[in-house]
Amino acid sequence: QVQVVESGGGLVQAGGSLRLSCAASGLTYSSHCMAWYRQAPRKEREGVAFIESDGSTTYVESVKGRFTISRDNTKNTLYLQMNNLKPEDTAMYYCAARIGDCTDNYRWFNYWGQGTQVTVSS
Repeated sequence: QVQVVESGGGLVQAGGSLRLSCAASGLTYSSHCMAWYRQAPRKEREGVAFIESDGSTTYVESVKGRFTISRDNTKNTLYLQMNNLKPEDTAMYYCAARIGDCTDNYRWFNYWGQGTQVTVSS
């Protein structure tokens, strides 16, 4: 049974930092594209950062230079280091996995965590 569990969210002031983690089990982790999505109230789910099985990464324009996605295949864990946070980063952040190459279409991701809330105060 596949499990994907996020942690590390919280409340932070603008300009601060947070590090999200995502522990995955029950899947061949190293073969999966891993991603962080976020969804704010009354907004569509947005792909924030993606990391392929070979370690190559992609970011949405609004977080480039501030967020860093990484993966540890020995621990089946995904990370998102978020620096210089802004109020507009406030959202529920989800970890997602899919076998094969990454895609920015969230409907193609097979496994999702329950989400972790990130709130950035101004």
